[in-house]
Amino acid sequence: MKYVNQLPVEGKRVFLRVDFNVPLKDGRVEDDTRIRAALPTVKYLLEKEARLVLASHLGRPKGQVKAEYSLKPVARYLGEALGMEVKFSPEAVGPVAEEMKNSLKKGEVLLLENLRFHPGETRDDPHFAAQLGKGIEVYINDAFGTCHRAHASVHALARLIPVKGAGFLIKKEVENLLRVLTHPEHPYLLLVGGAKVSDKLPVLKNLMKHADKILVGGAMAYTFLVALGKPVGDSLVEEEIVEEASSLMKEARALGKTFLLPQDHRCAREISENAQVKIMKEIERGWKGVDIGPETELLYSRHIKNAAMIVWNGPMGIFEIPPFAHGTLAVARAVAESPAFSVVGGGDSAAAVKKAGVQEKISHISTGGGASLEFLSGKTLPGLEVLEEG
Repeated sequence: MKYVNQLPVEGKRVFLRVDFNVPLKDGRVEDDTRIRAALPTVKYLLEKEARLVLASHLGRPKGQVKAEYSLKPVARYLGEALGMEVKFSPEAVGPVAEEMKNSLKKGEVLLLENLRFHPGETRDDPHFAAQLGKGIEVYINDAFGTCHRAHASVHALARLIPVKGAGFLIKKEVENLLRVLTHPEHPYLLLVGGAKVSDKLPVLKNLMKHADKILVGGAMAYTFLVALGKPVGDSLVEEEIVEEASSLMKEARALGKTFLLPQDHRCAREISENAQVKIMKEIERGWKGVDIGPETELLYSRHIKNAAMIVWNGPMGIFEIPPFAHGTLAVARAVAESPAFSVVGGGDSAAAVKKAGVQEKISHISTGGGASLEFLSGKTLPGLEVLEEG
């Protein structure tokens, strides 16, 4: 796979797939993390006087034009960030988009309207890809968060353009995620949370061969606890995964791994900000586990601080609700304080790190939740595989 600095981009019409799927509120960008992550590649291309065509999705409009998913506010925000005009096409393909692409001068930038306003995007439609690719001389993907999807702008379009590669964001993602897969440092700690065991099983199985310790939190912990015959009250449990969870723990023990589950829990009868929270060792009927307890916080923090390499994916509880956020924030602070090389998966884990205010102390925070999960599971990502084709 070639990277943007290895490609002949000077003065060329370059299609750059970015991930500008950012939250908007009242027509304004609310969180610019993904926009800032794309800036190094955008600025490099503009320095090389490329005629730059940017494309992204936003939300899930399901092939329909919906005003609330327009990228127009993003174009305005990007223009402010770059200190220059960012042209905006009200369509991704069609006569207006064609005219705007063709009239681009060297060092100018155009953002196309939301790719997912067209059903052909999510269908990986070669006809839609061919329309996107009209007049394009170089294709670059820098949207790591979409690389696990075989969508037209990520997959079919890359197949149509011979000169292609990845941007600096994808380079950073691949290098950091490959490091935890191929250059393990010990003690190696895998910290997993979130709602479902089924979402994390592939990562657990793939990284368990490297990890020395596996620390489990979040609702997924209750499926493992049920597999051990522990009472979990009314907590969320994936009954159909209990047997597989039991097998995984046996495999971990056979490999000599430390596999830790919460020793205590913050529990509530209802999921609300006003809920009464009670600490329990064993969860009673009528109560749900909503966070790891204080004893578990201390135990996990001690292991985290002694690690040399940490991979964290998934929160320890329902951290969006303040009374249920203690465990996740404590773990985030412990990861930040650890001297370990730390990789935090995208999505909720990245949001938790930001909420704790420690993002600057994490070695790498992935911009792609699903993509980083699949990469760490050992799966091939269609958006990266296509860039390696001759």
